[in-house]
Amino acid sequence: MLKIKELQQRRQTLLTSMGEGIAIIPTANEVIRNRDSHYPYRFDSYFYYLTGFTEPESLLVLIAGAQPQSVLFCRDKDIEREIWDGFRFGPEAAKTQFGFDAAYSMQQLDEMLPKLLSNQAKLFYSLGADTAWDARVTGWLNKVKDLARTGVSAPEVILDVRQLVDKQRLIKSPYEQATMRLSGNIAAEAHNRAMRFVGLNSAKQNLHEYEVEAEFLHEFYKNGAQAPAYTSIVAGGANACTLHYNANNCVLNDGDLLLIDAGCELDGYASDITRTFPVNGKFSAAQKDLYQLVLNAQLEAIAAAKTGHHWNASHEAALDVLVQGFIDFKLCKGSKDEVLENGGYRQFYMHRTGHWLGLDVHDAGDYKDKQGNWSVLEAGNVLTVEPGCYVRPADNVPEHFWNIGIRIEDDVLITQTGNEVLTKNAVKSVVDIENLMAGHA
Repeated sequence: MLKIKELQQRRQTLLTSMGEGIAIIPTANEVIRNRDSHYPYRFDSYFYYLTGFTEPESLLVLIAGAQPQSVLFCRDKDIEREIWDGFRFGPEAAKTQFGFDAAYSMQQLDEMLPKLLSNQAKLFYSLGADTAWDARVTGWLNKVKDLARTGVSAPEVILDVRQLVDKQRLIKSPYEQATMRLSGNIAAEAHNRAMRFVGLNSAKQNLHEYEVEAEFLHEFYKNGAQAPAYTSIVAGGANACTLHYNANNCVLNDGDLLLIDAGCELDGYASDITRTFPVNGKFSAAQKDLYQLVLNAQLEAIAAAKTGHHWNASHEAALDVLVQGFIDFKLCKGSKDEVLENGGYRQFYMHRTGHWLGLDVHDAGDYKDKQGNWSVLEAGNVLTVEPGCYVRPADNVPEHFWNIGIRIEDDVLITQTGNEVLTKNAVKSVVDIENLMAGHA
């Protein structure tokens, strides 16, 4: 669990950024899956970042100014409901355990919020993120406006609180780094487990993608992860050329590659790894050529991810390697500059090389500043590096490359001296993959 001091410091940093005014940050709602069954509950990342509190039906209020204050609204302690649904902190215990200045029952929310909003110059709230909360906040504001003749004023400015929190979330604390390192280790071992499993069972008829996915889930939960960080992609053969394939129900065929994009969530923090390997444990010549090209591109992209370099440096480094390879393998025609200019490479590489990573898989934070310049990497940033190559059948493509889809993805922490690959334990060289699948590692 997060330490109180770190949570309090996060809230204080936001209060300082606000200067004046009031922030309202609700957590996520519980969602019905069907009839009376719920989806597994997942808290809102912004709310959790500032509170460490994981219960539904909760809301954070921060009041900036001369006497800053943090206030939690949460469910009441209710022994009878705990028999059915599990433990609840209740306001009194939540205040102590999570370091709030005050905590109240959610039953008091509609009574107290108009009072707290009164005479505040600014409201920091994520307008448009949830229509139900928008309606409720609007109702509170209207109650304050109704008191205008008594000298009470409502906030005249509404600002998106997420923009302020995004800046904080971009720099991971030592606690966050340690949690993401552990999340990366768990996911890395899951990928290694998948390679071993396929290597041992590749001769089995009708081995399915979902059987491999089950190995991931076993490894995640066995090691303490609470959930997959996103819907896993287990894509054999031509399925790997569909970027967001997730049916995971096809038979794995001898001679095909298997692309797996899967990570876990540990204490709220995501890992995100992609590995590609041959179903039969041996790369064909064509598969090896394209795989090594993507791996070379990834290694160059990782090397470019360091303090002082801009966000797009990794993408540019990967693209430089990939485009030259596409030309060498007769996938693209012309010089490197011509292919970059005309965008011919996009037939085979159509996405960017990474994204921020943290509490969300595609984590909070801008990629460009207000002037349109790429953000400069800083120590504490965590990003993915994931070049790929996807070759669908086409008249302009050599047939031996058809239906080859490859992506290699790692999680990279920017440090003062360079970077740390948090997911380095997942094997990725041709030799290491083939040895692992053959049972030699």
